[in-house]
Formats: sequence, structure tokens, C-alpha cells
Amino acid sequence: MRISGGKAKGIKLRIPKGSPLRPAAEPVRERLFSSLGDLVSGAKFLDLFAGTGSYGLEALSRGAESGAFIEQDVNTASCLRNNLTAVCKSANVSPDSFEVISGDALRTTPRQSGSFDLIFADPPYAILMKIAPKLFARILGDGLAHKSSLLILELPGEVELDAEGWQCERRLGKARKGVPTLALFRPTSVRAEQR
Repeated sequence: MRISGGKAKGIKLRIPKGSPLRPAAEPVRERLFSSLGDLVSGAKFLDLFAGTGSYGLEALSRGAESGAFIEQDVNTASCLRNNLTAVCKSANVSPDSFEVISGDALRTTPRQSGSFDLIFADPPYAILMKIAPKLFARILGDGLAHKSSLLILELPGEVELDAEGWQCERRLGKARKGVPTLALFRPTSVRAEQR
């Protein structure tokens, strides 16, 4: 698996040996970042359930200014730190504006203050329906989103989600069982409008 675009295009991302991770496929990331276009340049991102960090690292490669990765598994977070170092080096970007935190994506707060422009969330499909309401509520309740934030949630094609305080603007990918798709949500609540 490699970075698909930007300054670090082609850099290989490592996956911990024996890991059950389901990293975001290159075609899925390419589709997403083509859709996002100029929204990435200068953005501040949050990558939840980060795994290898493929979404956030792709954003970094394509010009994001700063970001935070949250990954619960300690070994995976360590591997992600190595991936971050490699991508920063290739993109000629200082790693000081990016942080990797080992913790629960539903509870851990990034050290970076304020809200994020882009929020990537790629939870394990097996727990998605159970944690989705908590995830959406947590992002708004903790002030991680502002009125123009975009939450990009990876989910299987057959799954439809509605969330209080959020509106799905569009869906990328085919609505087929088991096929990864991306739902792009914007906040609609008053709380999220405070920046």
C-alpha cells in the first residue's frame, strides 16, 4: 500500500505483521482526494481509528498543514509513527505539526487545540453501527468540528447512516455489500458552528 498523490506519492506505508487491519485501498483514497481537491491544502485534520494512517498521511502528502492521528492499538500506533516519519521526510515537511496518539477514538482528545477542517473515521466495520452515534456526538460535543468541517466516514456500501446534528452531503463508491464507500458529512448543529 502506497501514498497515491502529492509530494510523498509512492511512499510505501507499513502494516504491523499479523495485523487484522483493513487499510484504506489506494483507489478509495484517490477517489476521495480527487473529490476534496483544494480543501486539503492548508487543512488541519483528525484521523480517527487511524490504523496505518493512510487517510491522514495522504492529506499530509497533498498539503495539509497539521493533523492528529488517534489509534488504540499500541503496536499499530508505533508503526504509524514510522509511516509518519517516512511521509514527512519524503514530502519535506516537519513532523512537528503532526501527532500520533495511542488511545480510544471515542474518548481520547488530541493535544492540538480547536476544531479540525477534515475528520477521517475508518472504524472496524464490525462495530460501526454500535459506535456511530457516539462517534458523531463526540465530534460535536468535544468541539472537534466547526460549521465547515467535513467528516469522511468509511463504511460498507450497503450501510446507510443518519446522525443527529449532521447531514450527509454525498457518498463516494458503489452501494454494494462489503464494498468500501465513503460518506461525507457536514455538521448542522448550532454547537458545531462555533469556531
